[in-house]
Amino acid sequence: MHFLITAGGTREYIDPVRFIGNASSGRMGYALARTAVGAGHKVILVTAHAAELVPKGVKIVRVETAGQMFEAVKGHFEKCDCLIMAAAVADYTVALPARSKIKKSAKGLTIKLKPTVDILKWAGEHKKKEQIVVGFALEDKAIRARARKKLVGKKLDMIIANSPAAIGSNKASVQIKMPGCEWLELFEATKITIAKKIIFLAGRGLS
Repeated sequence: MHFLITAGGTREYIDPVRFIGNASSGRMGYALARTAVGAGHKVILVTAHAAELVPKGVKIVRVETAGQMFEAVKGHFEKCDCLIMAAAVADYTVALPARSKIKKSAKGLTIKLKPTVDILKWAGEHKKKEQIVVGFALEDKAIRARARKKLVGKKLDMIIANSPAAIGSNKASVQIKMPGCEWLELFEATKITIAKKIIFLAGRGLS
């Protein structure tokens, strides 16, 4: 199979040296890439900021912003069998980034934000019949209900629901749902273990 995987946390720049970001380590996305290539699949990893080593045999596409990640995904989506969106993509970006460093002053600073493109929704709407699109849902309450809504609303083939406790951790408790199937729960599993399960289920979906 040909996997297209995203990882890391995007950075939305306020000025040339400051940005709005998140605490994503990129571990889940890199674990998925490492697992997939280790199983003999072709892998393109579109990665934003991540504190991980590049897996051998994986083609890397580096990006910084949500907009750049969207363009990279669009550019490689048509040829992939499975897209796994494990990246922590910003929901909002700065409407008018400053061209030079903003100087500190005694006055407050108001930053106007605008929504970013929903990459996962775009992929769900543009996928071919034989393609699989997998998403993650990081929720702090009503985890299953919100993840199921995302699964259906964005026309996904699999959703992996987790909590903020997964951020930056080597282990996580996740709940996996596919249309027509019961929830599958993995408690305090390593991210490599979770990755193996996701890659296996994605491969089975195309068999």
